[in-house]
Amino acid sequence: MEMTVKQVRDTIAGKLSRYYGASVKNAETEQVYKAVAMSVRDILMERKAKFNAVLRKAGGKRVYYLCMEFLIGRNLRNNLSNLGLEDVFQKALAADGFDLSALYETEADPGLGNGGLGRLAACFMDSLAALNYPAMGFTLRYEYGLFKQRIVDGRQVELPDEWMDTGEAWMAPRNDRTFKVHLGGEVAETRTEDGRLQFEYTGGTELEAFPYDLMLSGEGGDAVSVLRLWGVRAASNAFDMMRFTHGDYAAALLRDTEAQLLTKVLYPSDDHDVGRTLRLSQQYVLVSASLQNILKEHVLYFGSIESLPDKTAIHINDTHPALAVPELMRLLLDEHGFSWEKAWDFTTRILNYTNHTVMAEALEKWSEELIKTRLPRVHMILREINNRFLREEWERFPNDLARQERMSIFGQGQVRMANLSVIGSRRVNGVSALHSDIIKNSVFRDFYEMTPDKFLNVTNGIAHRRWLCQANPRLNGLITDLIGDGFRRDASELKKLAKFQNDKNVLKELAGIKARNKIDFADFVKHEQGFTLNPDARFDTQIKRLHEYKRQLLNVLKIISLYLDLRDKPDADVRPQAFIFGAKAAASYSHAKRIIALVNALSAQIGQSRKIKEKLDVVFLENYNVTRAERLIPASEVSQQISLAGKEASGTSNMKFMLNGALTLGTLDGANVEMCEAVGRDNIFIFGLTAGEVEEQWRKGYFATAHYTGDGRIRRVIDALKIGFSGESFADIANYLVANKIFSDPYMCLADFDSYMAAHAALDALYGDAAAWNKKALINISEAGRFAADRSIGEYANKVWGLKPIQIK
Repeated sequence: MEMTVKQVRDTIAGKLSRYYGASVKNAETEQVYKAVAMSVRDILMERKAKFNAVLRKAGGKRVYYLCMEFLIGRNLRNNLSNLGLEDVFQKALAADGFDLSALYETEADPGLGNGGLGRLAACFMDSLAALNYPAMGFTLRYEYGLFKQRIVDGRQVELPDEWMDTGEAWMAPRNDRTFKVHLGGEVAETRTEDGRLQFEYTGGTELEAFPYDLMLSGEGGDAVSVLRLWGVRAASNAFDMMRFTHGDYAAALLRDTEAQLLTKVLYPSDDHDVGRTLRLSQQYVLVSASLQNILKEHVLYFGSIESLPDKTAIHINDTHPALAVPELMRLLLDEHGFSWEKAWDFTTRILNYTNHTVMAEALEKWSEELIKTRLPRVHMILREINNRFLREEWERFPNDLARQERMSIFGQGQVRMANLSVIGSRRVNGVSALHSDIIKNSVFRDFYEMTPDKFLNVTNGIAHRRWLCQANPRLNGLITDLIGDGFRRDASELKKLAKFQNDKNVLKELAGIKARNKIDFADFVKHEQGFTLNPDARFDTQIKRLHEYKRQLLNVLKIISLYLDLRDKPDADVRPQAFIFGAKAAASYSHAKRIIALVNALSAQIGQSRKIKEKLDVVFLENYNVTRAERLIPASEVSQQISLAGKEASGTSNMKFMLNGALTLGTLDGANVEMCEAVGRDNIFIFGLTAGEVEEQWRKGYFATAHYTGDGRIRRVIDALKIGFSGESFADIANYLVANKIFSDPYMCLADFDSYMAAHAALDALYGDAAAWNKKALINISEAGRFAADRSIGEYANKVWGLKPIQIK
């Protein structure tokens, strides 16, 4: 897209005048930011309108992506870069005395996501637009996001993430697309004159979902992906004028206040009944409003509901939107008068499901009583889906009661959302080759044996243009100089870098880029947290949401061992290394929050000795988010991907680090397996038990205390935990690892510890040979193209959605 400096200046000036009554001479920085944001938003809206017109004329199919979170990161730089307008906006703003880089820093990260699930969804929206696939995402408009993390006295404190002040400028209200959603009450059955069943709600709460559209661009594409964000309020008849008149204002507004709770925060704590009810209600509102929207727009554009399966693919990303199965049935049965058979045929041709976990505790289950009370009509439909499915299953596998119990949607008073998602979907995929094998052979084995053609693998991918071209401009410049810029549209062209793996000048320049990125990151940490990080140390990074299976604790145990060695021999000749953590722990996840406290206590104790800090350092990066990842990943040299084998579905941070030249220290888990295949075992540091060996350990009986009693190094580390750091004992974490003789160390940190330490030692030795290290880094970059989201989206389009790109001539 082309614009002149004058056009950009005039557009920004117009926004300032219209919305703020200001000129560029007297406008505040935040006003200028919002004017720029609205200018870019309007450009995207014009492109969307043009693309949609071509789509309607072509009668093309569209994919709708349902996900509880989209971790999109800042919008301004991403959109300007994708549109090719960054230079002209920079010049236009400079002409009026403003710095585009400063405006970038004005924008808060949108509080619409938390971890890998949301970041994957965001990467996919980027690629869908870049590749000209018609797509719309749906989620809720969370007012305060997950939370803003602050570290106070070494401990995580959760504060509201107030991102909307800068975020609203990107949103376009859609008052023409509001929908009613009913919660609670009772359902009455009646029959029409022609004998058809009819269902009417009595009592309960009627809500109104109202949308805002956030446009997401993709570099080089004509399409614009739309992320529709649902706000929620009480229905218009909910205001109690009588109570208000009598001065009981809180009661008069009670229903609207309760409705607004649904979009206050992402993932409210569910360790109590009120929180569980709120989460279920959030999921249903997302699903119901989105499906009503999809059906309404389909009829509007195509004139009839009959072509819905041919023109629509709906994707359930993880189990949070699993209620799409019964809700689509409800809408087709109750609102469109379909027979059961026809509604089920449509549903199972339209819906698709991606599984993101193999851990039983993460496969979402809801209390049947809660669903029956909160969603009575949905409960009726779920019961009928299950009854019909179990009859079909019995015909295939007669007299196998155990299999039927495993495959049932209902069990032990719960509703199993993963089973529901599999039963109601056309295609089901895992997100790495290993993960897909596990779900076929373990988690969903019964379903795979019944419908093997339903299952497939689509390995995750990342938005390489954002995570390389935008986040690491120095490396992007080097790659462009070496092989041209074709890799921006076709990431597989990164393979061309392999021919430079023995070029000393290239490797030296690669090392120089990493060194400058490290200096930049050290300066950032100093500015933000007052922490002095030595840029000459090796930057060794683990950035993940804080969870036991991701094994941040294993990383800390290693650092404790290294610290104890240096405490005993502070003059030892070792290469300086800095360990960097970034993670948020769920607000109610006490054990995870204790690990954060441990990291910070260890960091503080190391800081008490100048000699040790020069050689070993630890920093916890506060309030980790997309923008901080964009600073940290290009500066990192080691990528910690150390989950217990068989637990991580895929991972995507591993791909981002690989793309930026960090070497991976990891287990054969998730996408690490495919990364290892891509680069070869000599260019990645693999340690630990395999998924099969983990299962075998559990079958034989895993006793963590045996490692404590039989391994002096492990015993030394555990005993140090009991004594503690910076005056605080972490005996609770030590007990978690070894105190319970029957079930300690559930994620086998101690079983993998020696192998992990050996891999770290090998990595450390290699780091002393700069040429060899940088050669491996370049090989990793050259093989990262296969992990681009463009490849993933192409596979989804062809194998799952049956989607074709729309070309604007």
